[in-house]
Amino acid sequence: MPFMAPLLHAAAACCAALLFALPAVAQEASPHSADFAGQSASTDARFVADWVMDARDNRNLPFVIVDKKDARIFVFEAEGQLRGASAVLLGLAPGDHNVVGLNKRDLARMDVRERTTPAGRFVSEPGRNLKGEDVVWIDYDAALAIHRLRPSPPKERRAERLASPTPEDNRISLGCVVVPVAFYENVVRPMLSRSRGVVYVLPETRSVRDVFGVL
Repeated sequence: MPFMAPLLHAAAACCAALLFALPAVAQEASPHSADFAGQSASTDARFVADWVMDARDNRNLPFVIVDKKDARIFVFEAEGQLRGASAVLLGLAPGDHNVVGLNKRDLARMDVRERTTPAGRFVSEPGRNLKGEDVVWIDYDAALAIHRLRPSPPKERRAERLASPTPEDNRISLGCVVVPVAFYENVVRPMLSRSRGVVYVLPETRSVRDVFGVL
């Protein structure tokens, strides 16, 4: 019937508009999120972990988030599933700057101001230190690694610092990220001792957006 033609034309135009709109809707995928498996984590740690997943910044490698403010480490599989979390010991001095060339110096003579854990994005690699101990190098030139808790002078109380419920007393290392022996053996070593990974050390004097270039 003649009067049906305009209606059919309008319906066809409407369907065409919907069909053209569908690809645009499909492209609006929801951001990927990291799975913290029920672990408590700071807003910054969750923000960076979700950004890593959404941007695929880890390049399909396992990744680590070191939250200096909370003195915590989170180790993730490449797809964002948490493998483990732990308290850590960090550099004695506050600050996010890096000191290059420490691997060529006597670390025992480091200035206190140089004993920082620098913030930033690092591609880790497995290796050994000068004593032959296997470690995960965060930045070899800066002598910065993730390693096990080692025997130390009793006055440093490193084991007690790791076990304490607050992060205030976890600043004692030369700059390395120190984890409990069991955590290294059961989480760090299986995930990072066979291949590269990506380590994100969160800042304490700058914003995470500035450090990682997140808009």
